Amino acid sequence: MPAQLQFPCSAIVPTASRPSSAFTMPSRPAEATASASAKRAALERRARLTGRLAKLAATGHLAPLAQQLSTLGGCAHPVRITGHRSRVDRTTGLVLDRFDSGQLPAGELLVRCGNRRFTRCPACSKLYRYDTYQLIAAGLRGGKSVPTSVAAHPRVFATLTAPGFGPVHNRPDTGRCPCGHTHPDGDPLLGAPLDPDRYDYAGAVLWNAHAPALWARFTTHLRREIAKAAGLTQRTLHHHATLSYAKVAEYQKRGQVHFHAVVRLDGPTGPSSKPPAWATTELLDQAVRAAAARTRVRHAAQPQDDSRSGRSVFRFGRQIDVRAIRGTDFTSDGPVTERHVAAYIAKYATKGAETTTGTVDRRLRLLAELAAHDLTDHARRMIHTAWHLGVQPQHAHLRLRQWAHMLGFRGHFSTRTRHYSTTLAHLRAERTAWRANQSGHPGDDRAGHSTDPTAGHAAGHRQVTSQHSSSDTTLVISHWQYAGTGLLPEHAHLSELLTARQPTRPKFSDRHQRPEHPGDRAGHSTGQLTGAVRARAVS
Repeated sequence: MPAQLQFPCSAIVPTASRPSSAFTMPSRPAEATASASAKRAALERRARLTGRLAKLAATGHLAPLAQQLSTLGGCAHPVRITGHRSRVDRTTGLVLDRFDSGQLPAGELLVRCGNRRFTRCPACSKLYRYDTYQLIAAGLRGGKSVPTSVAAHPRVFATLTAPGFGPVHNRPDTGRCPCGHTHPDGDPLLGAPLDPDRYDYAGAVLWNAHAPALWARFTTHLRREIAKAAGLTQRTLHHHATLSYAKVAEYQKRGQVHFHAVVRLDGPTGPSSKPPAWATTELLDQAVRAAAARTRVRHAAQPQDDSRSGRSVFRFGRQIDVRAIRGTDFTSDGPVTERHVAAYIAKYATKGAETTTGTVDRRLRLLAELAAHDLTDHARRMIHTAWHLGVQPQHAHLRLRQWAHMLGFRGHFSTRTRHYSTTLAHLRAERTAWRANQSGHPGDDRAGHSTDPTAGHAAGHRQVTSQHSSSDTTLVISHWQYAGTGLLPEHAHLSELLTARQPTRPKFSDRHQRPEHPGDRAGHSTGQLTGAVRARAVS
């Protein structure tokens, strides 16, 4: 029987028996190929990280590491520090206990970044929002070292807006936008100028830069108006009443800053004293409106006849909204209440220009960095204007290049008077003390004292600090050194797994927040809380 014939590899197959090229080599777009490669790389990376976690589990180090990472609460960029801390008896010199960061499962002490911006760290910003809610609520209904009698004091919720710098796309209540169209939710044209070439970008940026000075001048005029209405002088006002407030800055879609403030009248010693009989909500309402109308700030280095921006004097816009705050729980048809105001202000405590106008959330070193970001034309032009104005000598004191990512606004986003309520530092100290008393907390040493260097101890590069503890006979000596920011790859992978397993916590503001009014979406999202400030504020 003849041997079987062996065909070489280069044997030619008849054309009739070849399958069609459309079936043998299916065409694949370049995007699909890149996507498949990215998915394959992500799976391979995930497999490597899982393998490292398996090794840690085999050696018994996975559970302690997971317990330490769980204290971060899902922080996106924790700070890693190394060092030690000791408690020493001052009389005998005996070391009572010593804590070393090398004893922790991660080999380093991990501290939450504490960033308030939602775009930078959602976990820390959520905690910041909860603390802000407690701070504002304590000044309205008491608690957190504030007496509950403060709920009976006169208080209003005020909104101060910016003037117009040119017509913009909006959603007015009366009908369509001036452009002739109806803009849906999320339309990038909302807040953008109808005619960018005629829009006063220089005036808009300079107004944002002078907004902190406007607020400071407003508080001065407000005290004067209150004293005038009470028949007193400003010097003797503090013998009869004290002005307390807490405010937050919010960005409109057109890129302008406006202020929401809780203004309250107390007695001469603060919230613990009863306000005088003449201190009423109506008097406070009229004083806020009169002070906002009188507030003026002049550009110190800008001549009055400047024709480029036409802005030598800055003032608030005509749309001023002042509403009394009631003490009842919020209902859909009820007035502005304590819960509603506290939730509303806390919501904007974690938002900046990047969430409303679409800018960047960090400072720019070079203007060319904008090429890596997907910005709207309006936001890009605002940043360019701030960048170019920053090199002019008459605007050098405003440091506009440093605050170009904030569209010129260089003030604190949130401020409060000393007597309004508690402080964020006090709330954090209470939380740290509570965690320190919990047994087995990985962020605490065995003596029950928090190892967080921010809790009474300064943390810096090779910085040694000493401080007296609550006991007069104990001396605390600490030495902390910055090691880096962010978790190692396997630690970050484990933190993501732990965060994914945690149950979602309902937002406190969902029950007490009214839906956004369509007419407010063009300039600022105020809902029915500041419904009187409509789309006219953005034009």
